[in-house]
Amino acid sequence: MSNKIMLCSVLALTLGCLALAYEPSPLQDFCVADPNSSVKVNGVACKNPMQVQAEDFFFSGLHLMGNTSNAVGSRVTPVFATQLPGLNTLGISMVRIDYAPWGLNPPHTHPRATEIITVLEGTLEVGFVTSNPDNRFITKVLKKGDVFVFPVGLVHFQRNIGNGYAVALAALSSQNPGAITIANAVFGANPPIPSDILARAFQVDKSMVEILQTKF
Repeated sequence: MSNKIMLCSVLALTLGCLALAYEPSPLQDFCVADPNSSVKVNGVACKNPMQVQAEDFFFSGLHLMGNTSNAVGSRVTPVFATQLPGLNTLGISMVRIDYAPWGLNPPHTHPRATEIITVLEGTLEVGFVTSNPDNRFITKVLKKGDVFVFPVGLVHFQRNIGNGYAVALAALSSQNPGAITIANAVFGANPPIPSDILARAFQVDKSMVEILQTKF
């Protein structure tokens, strides 16, 4: 009798696990994003497939240079599901990154994507930092045609170390990889993170934190 009860328990647990499983791959050819839909899903609701056109899978603009006249000297031009509705549910996206001479794409993370970058023009210094407790800084100088990968979630950056403009293309393993720029997130939070918390975290005077907060 006890063996039968145990067998029933195992079967119940197995069926329970199966019921909690999910399908990680698309179940249809495509799910073109419908920005006008009021339905809330993890991503964007699908457009009626009979209304889908070639334009839904097309984007033009990566041949255009981004405006790098800003404080950091770089500009990211995204091609996410917002710009290219046909990417919805496919788990990929890309960006063009332009760098002024000595321009910087500041330290940031992508919480939902690994990034692989290819240098099209110029010379870039790139790097990322591993997670606690090691916090190893791994860095490399890239030239035209070189490729480098930034693992998902790790803080990374790129810097143009040449006197001319540089350009790179990057692919990301999410239709909406997200970007958390470290300085902006820490010193530009809205409402602000209390300055005494940041002062203790960074081991600096509170006045220094308040100065940094005014810049973001």
